Amino acid sequence: MRDAKLPFKIKEYGSTQQLAETMDREISDTKSKLGEYLRRLDVIQSLAEKSKKMREVVMKLAGKKATAETLGEITVGGLDVVLDATPFHEVAAIEKVVRSHQERLATLQKAREELKTLNQLGDTEGITFLALEKDGVPERILFKIS
Repeated sequence: MRDAKLPFKIKEYGSTQQLAETMDREISDTKSKLGEYLRRLDVIQSLAEKSKKMREVVMKLAGKKATAETLGEITVGGLDVVLDATPFHEVAAIEKVVRSHQERLATLQKAREELKTLNQLGDTEGITFLALEKDGVPERILFKIS
């Protein structure tokens, strides 16, 4: 399942302040998750380096080169499957998650910054805000008179 498109959602907010608070929570949650993955990455990277060195020594002694096949990686349909995963495989997976969280955080922060202009609207009584969101990030905001 490569590059699966995330679905859009429509969320209703009573004010731009409510939308801003929701985005602030999303930013905070994303930062927290990113921190957890970065800590986990630090731990696994040292194991991966040890595993890599050991594998290189063994392969050199055996007179072979490490390939995807020797690492137990296969593709089933569109899904990559790793048999007997090593710390190296886990590092690669966590690095991918970290990159996606960093990208999401940057997108959220940019959208939150752009939302500040909407906060200058003043009285929005009788207006509902419909946010077209993808992965918790508003891509379009509809002003709906209630």
